[in-house]
Amino acid sequence: MKYTGGLLIFVLLGLLQASAQATIIPLWPKDKIPKQIASDDKETHVQGEDLLRISKVQEPTIEVFLPSKKNANGQAMLIFPGGGYQILAYDWEGTDIAKFLNSKGIAGIVVKYRLPSSVSQTDSHLVPLIDAQRAMRLVRNKAKDFNIEADKIGAMGFSAGGHLVATLGTHFNEQVYDAIDDIDKENSRPDFIALGYAAISFKNRSSSKASQKESSEHKSKPFIGEYFSIEKAVTEETPPTFLFHAGNDPGVPVENSLRFFQALKNKNVPATMHIYPTGGHGFSLARDNVHLRGWTERLFEWMESLE
Repeated sequence: MKYTGGLLIFVLLGLLQASAQATIIPLWPKDKIPKQIASDDKETHVQGEDLLRISKVQEPTIEVFLPSKKNANGQAMLIFPGGGYQILAYDWEGTDIAKFLNSKGIAGIVVKYRLPSSVSQTDSHLVPLIDAQRAMRLVRNKAKDFNIEADKIGAMGFSAGGHLVATLGTHFNEQVYDAIDDIDKENSRPDFIALGYAAISFKNRSSSKASQKESSEHKSKPFIGEYFSIEKAVTEETPPTFLFHAGNDPGVPVENSLRFFQALKNKNVPATMHIYPTGGHGFSLARDNVHLRGWTERLFEWMESLE
């Protein structure tokens, strides 16, 4: 009898753990990934001591983390990890963020987007934006399934992922791929965006060198550098924006956020910005820094103000 009871508890715990697992959904139907070409590239996942690095993404997906229905507030945030458009810091700036958002009743949806590669793609400079638009449309299409409200879906990105979110927030109306199904009829504009130590400009000294190198071919195609200098693409339709950055960031200078904030202000787009004196680059949740980690509470307060 004791054995039976122990077995029952074990089975129940297993079921609970299984139900808590995130759901992974492909962005595209098989063999219909835009701009994809056959190559020898293989998607790589490397789990280091500090973070999970994903590179050479071949099958873009969303990984959906949902709060309990009782705690859910109807908001969702698509999360785009950074990594200089070379890798994705998938847990550090992705799944860890999603789980943290869940604690506030917000659905966290991590986007594993493709990285520019002349080997695996045509028009590789557009591929991250293509995946970002599709991810927003897919989540909006499945809003009822995810217990979220279709007009309360935001996007958040870190470093190069922040640049991609800023690109999505300014180029959401542009047709960068041919529609393949009903999902592509959905609006790809985020209802709000949050940018963490984001690269913004490719046309000045405050740009991130890594992002410049990997996300565009602007040296050989100058128009691409212009297109992805996002402070020049802000319009009145750019979503309300939350920015946070460290003043001593050596990787992506704080001037990137300052310039984007000014561009938003010039177009009367609601914007909130928090600049912290120290923190460097890539601090994620900053749980070891009492002052810096406050950005998370400021984000939640700002999201509540959007209601």
